[in-house]
Amino acid sequence: MHAVDWMIVLLLNGAIIGYGFYLARGTSSSSDWFLGRRALPWWAIGLSMFATNVDNADLVSVTGKTYTEGLHLLTVYATGSALGGILASFYIVPAMYRAGFYTNAEYLEARFGPAKSVLSALIQLQYRSSMLGLIILSVHLLLTGLNIVDATTSWALIVAIVICSGIYTAWGGLKSVVWTDALQSVVMMVGSVVIFVTLWQAAGGWSGTLEKLASRDAREGTHFTDLVHLGRFNGGSSESPYLVSWDGQTTDLAPYVVIMGWTIVGCGYWTVNHTQTMRLMGARSLWDMKMAATVGVALSLPLMIACACMGVMGRVLPGTEQLDHPDSLYPQLAREFLGVGLKGLVVAGVVAAAISTFDSMGSALSAIFTRDIYARLLVRGREDHHYVIVGRIATVIVLLSGFIYLPFILMQRNMIDAFVTLIPVFVTPLFTMYVLGAMTRIHRRSGIIGLLCGSAYGMFALYCRESRKISWLPEVDQVPRWLTDHWAAFGWSLLITTGAMLVAHLVWTKIIQRGVAHDRAEPILEVEHEGWLARSSEELPELREHPFAGDIPVWADPRIYAALLMALCIYVIFFLFW
Repeated sequence: MHAVDWMIVLLLNGAIIGYGFYLARGTSSSSDWFLGRRALPWWAIGLSMFATNVDNADLVSVTGKTYTEGLHLLTVYATGSALGGILASFYIVPAMYRAGFYTNAEYLEARFGPAKSVLSALIQLQYRSSMLGLIILSVHLLLTGLNIVDATTSWALIVAIVICSGIYTAWGGLKSVVWTDALQSVVMMVGSVVIFVTLWQAAGGWSGTLEKLASRDAREGTHFTDLVHLGRFNGGSSESPYLVSWDGQTTDLAPYVVIMGWTIVGCGYWTVNHTQTMRLMGARSLWDMKMAATVGVALSLPLMIACACMGVMGRVLPGTEQLDHPDSLYPQLAREFLGVGLKGLVVAGVVAAAISTFDSMGSALSAIFTRDIYARLLVRGREDHHYVIVGRIATVIVLLSGFIYLPFILMQRNMIDAFVTLIPVFVTPLFTMYVLGAMTRIHRRSGIIGLLCGSAYGMFALYCRESRKISWLPEVDQVPRWLTDHWAAFGWSLLITTGAMLVAHLVWTKIIQRGVAHDRAEPILEVEHEGWLARSSEELPELREHPFAGDIPVWADPRIYAALLMALCIYVIFFLFW
């Protein structure tokens, strides 16, 4: 890159990080560090959620994924994120917020017992630290793909970025993270607009892209026009396992199974993922919480549509006919089509996206470790300052743990496949527990049964899929693919977890009715915290329903905006790109 590009990258991101250190002044108590003292407005949280939702791994991997498989991936950012954001901000997180919890794992303890809290904490640490590996790899691909530095220097720079992000996050906590994310989101949007407009013009717009795809299909006998139609995606395999015959006609249900899978992924991300729920729990009121989630999803959607379309445009742009790796498309497009200055803006946007997610995951996962594992199981009853220090140290360690997942990620066809492969194992059962726990009065003893059954299925399905790729593992040929395929696995995991919890609920209800055992009927238990865990919950400010003087005005009703967003997402998936 030119010196001008380097100046843009360093000045924009350096200024934001410096602002993060400035905001960190005076952050000393746990309520300050973990929840920003519940004083964050909706628009700042919404921008922060957007910056965390759309990280640099999304920018790089989504472009590569749509280049090879088409626009089906949009579902996770449309119906998946909209439904997940609504479930989280209207139903699940308010239950945690009202009870004065710091983490979603604490809620599970109150709803289903302490064992589920610890399991939830461990699952979230594994789930989000694996995502850190994707982000780290995407930064490496960008730096090397743009021929900025060699591979060794790239890894050294990435380690430096991770450590720097960890330091200012460790110092300032959630307040620094949210406000720097808000600024980083602006840099991300500017960089994304620059590269999208450049490629749009080079491809001749969307109509020009479609014409060139059709021309190539006619000339080469390919089916690249299918890339822009979600209804034509067969699940990414040579033969769909979802063919159904009815009255002499064969229908491929693969597009619907894929949409179901991505929707479950999106819902799980917005509920299980504490990097998002932590922001909602730092809102100054329940109204701010609901508006923030709606804003976060609404801002993400157009950016991810643009990013996905760039992958399809890559099929008609010169120099991209053959790629060694799909995830190298985004860096190659930036290298070939951007000039001096514009390249710096795009790289600055990708680096800002990486830093915004590093700080988000660092603060969230350190909160989970500190409150749900360290203070609960390892060291109890210490002073507030001690646990703030532990949270700060854990931030840096958690961020560095993302490097552990790189060998597994490199085994997959692309970064998205690595992410999707792991989700059904533990995250989907955990998501099911959150939904049933918040929206039903299902018996609390059913939680561990559902989690174990759902996770057992997830491990079995994962083995069946991965045994086909690893030569030294015995293959399981007798199991039908529709039972273990990673798209179907989301639905099966949800159904098995739900079914196991319902059966356990019925069994415990019968046992209690017959007087064999006695159990309290309240769905939410009063958790007997001691020492710091109890004191820190008492520090939280008084709960507010909304920031208005009287009732919420009609024009400010978050339900209206959430409904409009959901309708827009359904239109995008089932009409615009179907």
